[in-house]
Amino acid sequence: MTIALNRSLGAGFLAHAATRPDHVALTIGKRDHTYAELDDTARRWAARLLDGATAPKRVGVFAHRSEASYAGVLAALLAGAAFVPLNRKFPLERTRTMLERADLDAIVVDDASMAQLPELLHGLRRKPLVLAPGSRLPDGLDAPLLTATDLAAAATLSEPVPVLPDDIAYLLFTSGSTGTPKGVPVTHGNVRSFVDVNQERYRITPEDRFTQTFDQTFDLSVFDLFMAWENGARVCAMDPIELLAPFKYLQRNEISVWFSVPSVAMVLDKRGALTPGRMPTLRWSLFCGEALPAGIARAWQEAAPNSVVENLYGPTELTIACSVHRWDPVTSPARCVHDNVPIGQLYPGLHSLVVDENLVPVAEGETGELCVAGPQTTPGYWQAPEQTAQRYFSRDGRIYYRTGDLVRRQHDEFVYIGRNDQQVKIGGYRIELGEIEAVLRRSGCAEAVCLVWPDADTITAVVSGTGTTGLADAVAASLPAYMVPRSVHVIDEMPVNSNGKVDRGALRAWLGNRGGS
Repeated sequence: MTIALNRSLGAGFLAHAATRPDHVALTIGKRDHTYAELDDTARRWAARLLDGATAPKRVGVFAHRSEASYAGVLAALLAGAAFVPLNRKFPLERTRTMLERADLDAIVVDDASMAQLPELLHGLRRKPLVLAPGSRLPDGLDAPLLTATDLAAAATLSEPVPVLPDDIAYLLFTSGSTGTPKGVPVTHGNVRSFVDVNQERYRITPEDRFTQTFDQTFDLSVFDLFMAWENGARVCAMDPIELLAPFKYLQRNEISVWFSVPSVAMVLDKRGALTPGRMPTLRWSLFCGEALPAGIARAWQEAAPNSVVENLYGPTELTIACSVHRWDPVTSPARCVHDNVPIGQLYPGLHSLVVDENLVPVAEGETGELCVAGPQTTPGYWQAPEQTAQRYFSRDGRIYYRTGDLVRRQHDEFVYIGRNDQQVKIGGYRIELGEIEAVLRRSGCAEAVCLVWPDADTITAVVSGTGTTGLADAVAASLPAYMVPRSVHVIDEMPVNSNGKVDRGALRAWLGNRGGS
């Protein structure tokens, strides 16, 4: 059977476009787009996507915080296809690899991304249909093309193409250990399960307004779009520069739901910007993507006194997020490990195993790798059965995903210990780099990252927001000698990747360019 209309991703958007057509669905800069406007655009584009002899299976969205980037997602879903976000800020070769791996049937391109398109498509085995809704047309493009005039002249699609629960809603590419991006197909059933659980938790209404701090190539952006649109709310696409001082933006747009990586809050805190009462419009303050330091949760709660602060956790392979801890200023600090907020309890309907390196469950309260099964567990890596076999396994009739994250059950929830690739062995000792980072933060720096560098027997620390005076002594007073970093380097700003997470590879390059150890 196909999913009923109200169970496919995007169905909620269509329902609100029918019942609240003049309600604003999207704000980009100073331009508001109503549900009716986005609906009309997406239906016209979807109709064009379906003009060919065969229906499209995958549609690339090569656009950034523009009408094309959002209407392109909706058009793909209405046409029964999966959307594949692409990012012009990525290196060309990386984007080209994604294009080749995804084998796109069509691609929606905005004006700002158009200049890269001819080079990206050059030499591709199969050229996708290009939808160019802007005013800029590419020079030397060797691919079928639909211009803004063609798209505007299309009849609107009357009914969306029905889909199955196991059909792919979107295909995201994440970093791979081999240097080649891994494709993660996420099904309609995966996302519906996520949306249902989170709506039960957050009770989003049409009056809510969401930030979009994430690029669309980061799966957390799906939370913003579809938690808002499935419930008639508004998405406000923030310009990245506004994250440096978001307070006027939040006030002007009456933002009620904030969602970002913790690094954004850490930068604001380091600059002394998280003053009490600074963000009165927020009712939910959500963080995900990396560990949330307790001090940042505390400072944000004071700055957003009317909001509930939550720490969400989950890899792409488990559909956006799979567990959550609600920050309580009274009880949460005592539950933190390495000064990081717990990742909390799994969502309803999910099942966990905490295992050792041989996939044997560890004793209750012991540290092990978190594995999760349930309706949010994605079906494996795109066209990569060997990688899938390495990260997914079957037990007791369930398919589990190995997160690679070390956790421990404490009280009634999970605490995050670190990545299993951040548990290193030096001089015969097993060392959690996250524990050293926590001690450095407690000793006065704003951010701390520990790396095994420049060789396999040396721990090096990089910190920001402070000098190195006293740090080594403070660490030595708290940790055994074998855990004390050989050297501590100060950097003005931690480098971050396109998803806003600390870029450890860039830190290694920075250390190498300094020429010291």
